[in-house]
Amino acid sequence: MLLPLPGGIAAETATLVLNTDTGPHSFNIEIAKTPSEKILGLMYRRSLPADAGMLFLYDRPQQVTFWMRNTYIPLDMVFIGADGRVQRIESHTEPFSLAAISSDGEVEAVLELNAGTADAIGLKVGDKVDYPALVEPR
Repeated sequence: MLLPLPGGIAAETATLVLNTDTGPHSFNIEIAKTPSEKILGLMYRRSLPADAGMLFLYDRPQQVTFWMRNTYIPLDMVFIGADGRVQRIESHTEPFSLAAISSDGEVEAVLELNAGTADAIGLKVGDKVDYPALVEPR
């Protein structure tokens, strides 16, 4: 399997909106769809703009596990169910940690944002994620 260059950008980009009690919050996201894009994720990146993130999309709802291997940036991981709603949030992940971070149930997507973003915008379980691929068949 051929991996993208470290620090590279996923092939597809888009805008995603998180709808919280504080209003809608837009993020410019990279979309990790292919196995190599999912494996690389945000590894090797030294920074991430405040309004940016990476969305990992899955063909069907499933249990997923992440880690922070080779990841310099502390992240918030937002686990998104098949209904397009936040199912779980793992805040302030530890850079370089090999500890497993589980979705704790089946999800259709995972959004990675800069650590502290979820708290800053008041994101909570049950909030709606607006992104077309989360409601359209793939």
